[in-house]
Formats: sequence, structure tokens, C-alpha cells
Amino acid sequence: MNRIVVVEDEPVLARLLGRILCVPDYTVTVVGTAVDALRAIRTVDPDLILLDLLLPDGRGEDVLAELMRFRPSSRVLVLSSMTHVTTRVRVLEGGAVDFLAKPFDNAELLARVNTRLRTPAMSMASAAKATRYLRSAGIEIDLLQRELVVEGRRIPLTQREFVLLSFLVQRAPEPCTRAELLEWVWGTKFDTGTNVVDVCVRRLRWKLSNDKIETVRNVGYRITA
Repeated sequence: MNRIVVVEDEPVLARLLGRILCVPDYTVTVVGTAVDALRAIRTVDPDLILLDLLLPDGRGEDVLAELMRFRPSSRVLVLSSMTHVTTRVRVLEGGAVDFLAKPFDNAELLARVNTRLRTPAMSMASAAKATRYLRSAGIEIDLLQRELVVEGRRIPLTQREFVLLSFLVQRAPEPCTRAELLEWVWGTKFDTGTNVVDVCVRRLRWKLSNDKIETVRNVGYRITA
């Protein structure tokens, strides 16, 4: 049985999340404050936490920071209307495994939850390192220094390259559309008519020196195993 803690203070959305996650093999605990969130996490020992960033008694980012201190192996999916790229990068650097913008599609939320629950939880021994390093599909990113680590070599990444690669790795092996990448990395919800995504991907491929970034025809890109 997968245990999920939902931290959401808006009553209507909290009830909606409870209904979406009312499926076999899930038990859901819903709380609406930072204090209750930390208490519930200690009590329930959840497999996944859905965390809002705007809470009546504090910031969700502070809850995340405290959670990483006493339970660094936690899997946290942030749900927020605060979708600026700096916010998304900050929470991913802070230990969250995923970020989904509000308003969200119910089916996508459930798919993200299922995916994150299938991801093996980190051991306590490796959790502390994981708050600094993002590792998946043979790719290693230093989140603190914002560098790519390839066979012991450290390769600097620009801000755009860092955010784009981190997003692709977090979503692996799911494909990411160009529209998603434009919104996540460049903060725009419309097609600019330029090839900025493709140019950034080409630079990353050159730095990776391998074929880890695959083009998905008529969709976008994804990280391959």
C-alpha cells in the first residue's frame, strides 16, 4: 500500500486531490498547514508527498528544507501556481523530485504520481549526496555547482542548459514536448517561432559526448537509458 501525504490549504483543491488519488493501493492523508505537514510526514512515513508552496503558516520551500534535513530520502512532488523558472529550479535543487504547475490536468497528475512511486526510494546513506547530485540514466549533474560530470570531468553548464537537462533527467524516460520545455526553461507558454530548444539541446549533446538525448519525432526530446 502506497502512503501519500497531500499538503494543500485550499479546501476545494484538497478535496479534488483526495478524489484523484482515491485508487486501489493508495492511502491519502490531506493536511493544510506547514505544521500539520511535518507532523503527518513523521506519523505516516509516506512514500510520496504532494506539496503546495503557499501555505497559511509558512512557505512550502521551508517545509521541503526541513524535510530534507530529517528525512532526506523523501520523494516530493511540488504542486504550485508559482511557476517561474527560478522557483522550479530552487525546489528541484532543494530536493523535490518533480514539479507540476497549477492548474494541472488530472490524468497528468496521476501519471506523475504513479511514475514517482515507481522510482526506488534512495537509501539514507546516499540521500545526503542526492540533495546535491542528480543522477539518472548515466547522467550526473552537480546541482550546487551547476555542472555536468562526465567520467570525472566537470563541464560548466549555462543556466538554460542546466535547467533543460535537469528537467529532461527528472522526467526520464518520458518524452518532453517542445511546449513543455519552452515553458519550463524559457518561461513562455507560447511558441516563439525560434529554434531555441533545438539549439540548447545540440549544445548539451556536444557536452554529453553521447546519444543520451533522443529526438522523439513530432513530440520533442527525452533521455534514454
